[in-house]
Amino acid sequence: MNFDGIFTPAITPLAADGSIDFAAFDAVLEHLIASGIHGIIIGGSTGEYYAHTAEERRALAERAQAVIGGRLPLVVGTGATRTEDAVAYAVHAKEIGADAILVTTPPYALPTEQEIAHHVLTIDKAADLPIMLYNYPARMGVSMGDEFFRAIKGTKNIMAIKESSGDTLRLHALASQYPEIQLSCGWDDQALEFFAWGARSWVCAGSNFVPGEHVALYEACVLEKDFAKGRAIMSAMLPLMDFLENGKFVQSIKAGCEIIGLETGSVRAPLLPLEADEKRGLAAVIAELKAKVAAAVGETVDA
Repeated sequence: MNFDGIFTPAITPLAADGSIDFAAFDAVLEHLIASGIHGIIIGGSTGEYYAHTAEERRALAERAQAVIGGRLPLVVGTGATRTEDAVAYAVHAKEIGADAILVTTPPYALPTEQEIAHHVLTIDKAADLPIMLYNYPARMGVSMGDEFFRAIKGTKNIMAIKESSGDTLRLHALASQYPEIQLSCGWDDQALEFFAWGARSWVCAGSNFVPGEHVALYEACVLEKDFAKGRAIMSAMLPLMDFLENGKFVQSIKAGCEIIGLETGSVRAPLLPLEADEKRGLAAVIAELKAKVAAAVGETVDA
C-alpha cells in the first residue's frame, strides 16, 4: 500500500432530519476523485465517526467502496474505545475490500503504551490489512511513544503513521528512528516541516473543499523539491489553517464544502453549525487562499 500524496478524510453529509444523506455523500466522493487527490479516508473524526452508530459506520464504508470502485485507495477508520469494536470495524473493512485501515489509540480509556500496542496488534491479527496509525494525543489523551514502537517493531502491515501530536521533536524522532514507517502529516500547519523531513503523505481535512491547493503543496515539496514554491503556497494556506483551529473544526470543514457547492447538511450534536458571519469570514479566507496559491504556481484562479 502506497500512502503517497493527499489523503482526504471525507465529510459525512446529513439530511434535514439528521440522517446520513447518501446521495450527497456520493457527490462528495465523486468531487474528491475528480479533484486530483490520492486517497480517501472514511470513518475519521472529520467524518464525525464518533457521532455515528455502528450500523451507520458500516453502511458508509460499504457505500464508499461501491462508489470509489478502486479508482482511489480507500482507508477505513477503526476508531473505538473497545478493542472488540475496533476489530469489528477492521474486519468489516477487510470484507468489503478496503485498501487499508486507520488505527488510532482508544479514546478516554488512557491505555499505557504496551496496552496501545496490544490494541493495534489485535486489530492487525484480525484484519490483516495495511495500517496507517493515527497518533493524536490531544484528542485521545495518550500518545504512541518509543515504548509503543518497540512493541510493534517488525509488524509488516504497519506501514504509515498520521502524526498529529504537533510536536516537532516527535516528527524528528519518527523520521530518523523509524524510517520503515511512512510519515504522514496530521498537523496541518507543519506540512512544510513534514515534507522537509521526508514525508510524502498528508492527511488533510481542508482538502475536502480546496483539494487543488493541498495537492499543489505536495507536488511542490515532494515531487518538484521546490521548497521556495512550497513556502509561498504554505504562507497562502496559513490563514485557513488558523481559521480551522478556531474550536469549530468539523463545522468549518463542512461550511467550506458548502461554500464550493457541495450539499453537506448540518453537523451532529453536540456540535452546532457555523454562524452566518463565520461562514462569510471563511469564504473570504478561501478566496484569498485560492488567489495566492494560483499566483504561486502560475495559474489563473477560477471565478
